Amino acid sequence: MPTDGDKKETAALSDIPELALRQDPQSLKPVNKSRAWRNIGLIFLCFIASFLGAWVFIQSGLANLANVTNITERQKLVDEGNAVAEVAKEVSPSVVSIVTESTAQTYFGSTQQESAGTGIIISKDGYILTNRHVIPANASKVQVVLSDGTAYDNVKVVGRDPLNDLAFLKIDGASNLTPAKLGNSSDVKVGTRVIAIGNALGQYQTTVTSGIISALGRPLTASSENGDSSESLENLLQTDAAINPGNSGGPLVNINGEVIGINTAVSSEGQGIGFAIPIDDAKGLIKSVVESGELKRAYLGVRYVSITPDIANQLKLSVKQGAYVSEGEDAVVSGSPAAKAGLKAKDIITKVNGTEIDARHPLASQLSQFAPGDTVTLTVLRGDQTLELKVTLAQYQG
Repeated sequence: MPTDGDKKETAALSDIPELALRQDPQSLKPVNKSRAWRNIGLIFLCFIASFLGAWVFIQSGLANLANVTNITERQKLVDEGNAVAEVAKEVSPSVVSIVTESTAQTYFGSTQQESAGTGIIISKDGYILTNRHVIPANASKVQVVLSDGTAYDNVKVVGRDPLNDLAFLKIDGASNLTPAKLGNSSDVKVGTRVIAIGNALGQYQTTVTSGIISALGRPLTASSENGDSSESLENLLQTDAAINPGNSGGPLVNINGEVIGINTAVSSEGQGIGFAIPIDDAKGLIKSVVESGELKRAYLGVRYVSITPDIANQLKLSVKQGAYVSEGEDAVVSGSPAAKAGLKAKDIITKVNGTEIDARHPLASQLSQFAPGDTVTLTVLRGDQTLELKVTLAQYQG
């Protein structure tokens, strides 16, 4: 029979709910079904509310993101517009308008003609770079007008390049002009943002247009407006920046305000197709003009063919690019720098100072970066042998 102590211990143990349930199964009550359904409904409503809240949050976030994207795109356009404006402001003082007068012979006798173009200041003391076709060979008067309206009539023609569409002027007595910054056209890529500045149509001075580089190394046969003359050009930069008559000779600049080309021609058959001579192709002449006051073109003294895949197949050459020295005794001009360096007919010039000769870097363009007296290294393929020949360039005598 249990003692009082045992009773107390049993009562104490039964006070613990979990043990009490085990001792008294009858004390378990049936579940209230209506309350359970209410609980399930509350849980479902909470789930729906959470889902709706998350959806609203996501939609709000997407709207904010779209708004931020639109703001970013608008800001990007504003920044690009400001950049073009800054470049135009910086470069315009280095851009001049050129007005020429010349005498032309017609069926009714001689008549005075006036034409206009653009030029680039390349020195503080008044040397100007422009296109050859801007300066007629028979020009009787040349006037240069600065961007601030200052006009100079005491202008002389330094020279007209016989092998490229380039010419140079000198304003006598000029000082403190603003020369343009020259860039490196060899660094230009398709898609590069560019800006053209020039005397559009000969009457809209310092017109600014912008676009991109559309292609590199373009060949072109350019004709004068009246069609009475034409010339073949190569290695041109193609751009969709608007270039109009009167823009010729003006700068094509990058977003850093550096001249990377000289605007030269525009397609008469399409829209947004303009061409510029790479500034690297003029650097040798610029150097000679600024240093000596004379136009001196570097001269190698070989007759050659630029190698293309078709020519390589036709001549059964082992390379697909380069400059193939023609066959025959006159392929290497007697007494020329090429002859003195040991170049021979059927040699293939593959590099100039380590730069490969190809469609974008033709031999003539590579040599035009140097002035007479400069020494360059030619990499030459002669049969199966590769040679390194040093050549001191002479002055071209046209």
